[in-house]
Amino acid sequence: MNNLLDQDITGRIGKEKYHCQITWKKGVIHMDEPESSGGKDKGPDPYSTFLASLAGCTLATLRMYIDRKEWNIPEIHVRLNMSQKNEGEIVTFIRREITFSSEIPADQKERLLLIAEKCPVSKILSNTIDIHTQLI
Repeated sequence: MNNLLDQDITGRIGKEKYHCQITWKKGVIHMDEPESSGGKDKGPDPYSTFLASLAGCTLATLRMYIDRKEWNIPEIHVRLNMSQKNEGEIVTFIRREITFSSEIPADQKERLLLIAEKCPVSKILSNTIDIHTQLI
């Protein structure tokens, strides 16, 4: 099985409560918890970063499709949030709302909804995820 990334994502945390440095091949992302959770809000929390991945993938996938079709849609906006229900099993609900800067025909909207659901991160989240953790 091949990795999806050229290089591993790495992370570290020191003694500063909740402030993490996540390294990717081109730089560092600082993550933290909000002050209400004991952090200092120096970066997005894990839930925000998780949804940002879905937002970025959705937008890029839609832009590629729109450009390939040569449709005149100058801007795409996405808004996400999530909630959870715990009734023996945790079920997570992600709300994703996509809007455009101009009116577009209904048939294009229908097609773009299908394309949004096919973005790679949507596919990952819609299928089985198996996490293997090791202490080394």
